[in-house]
Amino acid sequence: MKKDIEIPVAKDVHIAIIREWNDEFLSKDWNAYLINNRADAIEMTIVVSKGFDDDKKTSTMRHGIGVVEPKSFKKIEFIQEEVLALNNEFFVTFFAENKLFEKRFLFPKHSITENRLTTIPIIEKEGVLSEG
Repeated sequence: MKKDIEIPVAKDVHIAIIREWNDEFLSKDWNAYLINNRADAIEMTIVVSKGFDDDKKTSTMRHGIGVVEPKSFKKIEFIQEEVLALNNEFFVTFFAENKLFEKRFLFPKHSITENRLTTIPIIEKEGVLSEG
């Protein structure tokens, strides 16, 4: 029965878009990070990302992140400036507590800007934390 199916709620896992210096290209770039603020590791982590709008969309990117230790983070991808004008969506799927978790994060278009930067916990860099 449907009422017997338990759907676990993914808590203390976040996506942050960080503005950081790139030594190779001598520029400030936007990078997406997965943050595990849980007390336990998350395993077999997969992140699927895409940008979209009414008439535009990017390719769907799939990232096998693997294990993310507790109170740590891993870089997902570089984000081009042009993509910030679109809605940016991230689906995170992982195993923890012998259960499968999934969570959707959405950065609405034009929400990733310099004037919205705050210090992101655990990473300790300036960025924008997802509302999802």
